[in-house]
Amino acid sequence: MPKRVEDWELTGEAFERFLDWLDADREQAGRKYEATRRGLITLFNCRGCAAAEDLADEAINRAIRQLPSIEESYKGDPANYLYGIARLVALEYFNRQVKRDGGPVPEDLPDPSRPGEEDEREAISRCLRRCLKKLKPEKRKLFILYYREGNRLNLDHRKSLAEVFGCSINALRIQMHRLNEDLRLCIADCRGR
Repeated sequence: MPKRVEDWELTGEAFERFLDWLDADREQAGRKYEATRRGLITLFNCRGCAAAEDLADEAINRAIRQLPSIEESYKGDPANYLYGIARLVALEYFNRQVKRDGGPVPEDLPDPSRPGEEDEREAISRCLRRCLKKLKPEKRKLFILYYREGNRLNLDHRKSLAEVFGCSINALRIQMHRLNEDLRLCIADCRGR
C-alpha cells in the first residue's frame, strides 16, 4: 500500500538519490542544488509569496518524493522540473490566501436591490462578491490576485501573475478585460433585480 503524502518523510537515501539525479558528480550536484534552491526562493519572492524559503523546500521535497516515478523517463534539466513544481506550489499558496482572505459570502445578507437598505457603495460591493462567487474558482482567484495590490499595480506584479497562470502579460490583460466586462454585467443585473 503506497504511503500517503502526509506520511512521507525525507530520508538521507532519498536526498542522495536526488543529488545523483541532478548530476553524477557530487560537487557539481551540490552546486546545482544550491543554485536551484536560490532560484526557487527568488521565484517565490518575486511572486509575493511569504515564507519563500519554506515554499522552495516544499517544491524540492515534492520533486524528491516524485523522483522514483519520473527519474527514468524525464529528459532535460532537472531544474526545469523543479520550476514546474514550484509553479504548482505557488498556485496552492495563492489558493490558500484567497480562501483565507476572501471566504464565502453569508447567504443572509440584505438584498441590495431594495432602496434605502444599504448605501450605493455597499450595494455594489455585495453584488461584486456575489458575482465573484459565481465565477469558476480559477477566474475568481485571478481577479482577486490581479487587484490585490489596489491602485499600486505595477509591471512586475503583472509579470509574476502572468507567469503563475502560464500566460503572457497581454493574454492576462485580455482575460482581465473580459472578466471585468462579465462582472460589470453581472453587477448591473444584480442591482437591477
